Amino acid sequence: MSGPADPAPTPGPSPVPRAPGTLRVGSIAGIDVLITRSWLLVALLISLAFAPRIELEEPGLGFWKYVAGFAFAVVLYLSVLLHEASHAVTAQRLGYGVSSITLHFLGGMTEVDGVSRRPRHEFWIAVVGPLTSIAVGAVAFGGSFLVPEGLLRVAVEGLGGANLVIGVLNLVPGLPLDGGRVLKAAVWGASGNQHKATIVAAWGGRLAALALLAWPLVQEPLTGVATTVLDLVLVFVLGLFLWTAATAAIAHARVRERLPALVARPLARRTLTVPGDLPLAEAVRRAQEAQAGSIVTVAPDGTPLGIVSEAAVVAMPAERRPWVAVSTVTRAVEEGLTLPATVAGEELILAISRRPADEYLLVEEDGRIYGVLTTADVDRAFRHNAAG
Repeated sequence: MSGPADPAPTPGPSPVPRAPGTLRVGSIAGIDVLITRSWLLVALLISLAFAPRIELEEPGLGFWKYVAGFAFAVVLYLSVLLHEASHAVTAQRLGYGVSSITLHFLGGMTEVDGVSRRPRHEFWIAVVGPLTSIAVGAVAFGGSFLVPEGLLRVAVEGLGGANLVIGVLNLVPGLPLDGGRVLKAAVWGASGNQHKATIVAAWGGRLAALALLAWPLVQEPLTGVATTVLDLVLVFVLGLFLWTAATAAIAHARVRERLPALVARPLARRTLTVPGDLPLAEAVRRAQEAQAGSIVTVAPDGTPLGIVSEAAVVAMPAERRPWVAVSTVTRAVEEGLTLPATVAGEELILAISRRPADEYLLVEEDGRIYGVLTTADVDRAFRHNAAG
């Protein structure tokens, strides 16, 4: 199972945080390539599953048949990496940021920043992965006729067959598969509603999960091959993965439907501007008198310097406030803490998630201070919209 997963960088050279349990093994087009611990498990399982075929082709290898099986698993996952890299490069060329490519137990995942802006973007980013796998499979099968009989031909044929299966299965029209994103793009383009398209594609994923879970019941009558315990385990794991991911996609789509109602401007607190060396007690008095819900320190020319932390003010004992400057309880207005007053919806949520903070400065297009937006106020409004 593979596919792209549905930015102001912080200053400094600090590396992008990695998910727990992942290891960076390189990069492609500036994108980190990560593997999870589960990848090692599936590589071992593939080597064990492939070993009997190797023994049949080259008897007497002993332990080395498992080494050859592990080598096949590595080559197979390199083709999965090619699948994911095609998603990533296509997303980059369409103007999207890509955080990482992760190889895991069920295949791979490409972490694309944000959501697609147009149906055709969704379509091309999604479809290029399965097409790449099918192309790799076709080339491997074609090349197998040029390879002498033996272990190498077995490996090339196995690579071809695996990639064709990966490509075809990923075109099944249900999220989180690439085919689900293709279906989403089609419904989105026809209806003009991205969120309803996501729900339709996610229900396709649920139906695919149910069909997969029902497969052991019909496998023997249809194919004549008896169902094994391994078949049952794989079907259960994959079916559960599909159902869970599709259900999450439905939940996220329903939340996103309400995001357009989340607008920063009406949530902003009236702001008082003061010099940084003003005593805190005086700044608080002026704010109360002006019925302002926030305080911003400014330079003599009016340039904003810092946002007063509400939590720090509350923590400061009242008897100390006359003796400390308001600048001691401010957070400098750094990159990512200044947002346009017009920011709304998903753009607002993404801006906050990129640079977590308690307060943000909202400014007009001409640079004038409009107010201060607090994360607590955004959270309350978000919960109210979700409940409504």
